[in-house]
Amino acid sequence: MQHNSTKSCHRLDQRGFTLIELVIIIVVLGILAAVAIPKFADMMDSSKTAASRKELQSLREAIVGNPQVVSSGVVIDRGFLGDVGFVPSQLSDLVVKPGSVSVYDKLTRLGWNGPYIDGDGNDYQLDAWGVAYSYDPAGQRIVSVGGPDSIQITF
Repeated sequence: MQHNSTKSCHRLDQRGFTLIELVIIIVVLGILAAVAIPKFADMMDSSKTAASRKELQSLREAIVGNPQVVSSGVVIDRGFLGDVGFVPSQLSDLVVKPGSVSVYDKLTRLGWNGPYIDGDGNDYQLDAWGVAYSYDPAGQRIVSVGGPDSIQITF
C-alpha cells in the first residue's frame, strides 16, 4: 500500500506545459506580433518624418537665418542669405565657403560667415531615410522624398 501512494505523489510533483498550452501560447504571441509590427513600422515612419521636418527647418534657418535671435535690437542670426546676399547654389555651400563668395567682413557685415550648419559626415544632405534632399535654390525650397510622403519647406 505504501508503494502505491508514492506513485501517486510522484505524478502530482510533475510540472510542465501540455502541448495544447504551448500551441495556444505560440498562437497568442503570433497574433501580438502581427498587430505590433505594423504599429512599430508606423511609429518609425512618424519619427523619421519628424526628424526630417526638424532638419529641414535647421537648413531653412541656415539659409535665411532666424529673425528671433536679436542682440541690442539687431538680428544676429542672418544666415547665408543675410550674410552673402543670395541663397546658396547647393547645400554644401552652407558648410564650405564657395570660391565665388568673399570672406566675412565685420565692418560691412557681408561675406561668408559659416559654417551655417554642422557638416560632419554630410548628414545634413540626407533625410532620415538616407535619401538626398532635393534642393531648388531658384524655387527656394528643399524637399525630402525618402518617406511615405514628401516633405517640403520653402525659404
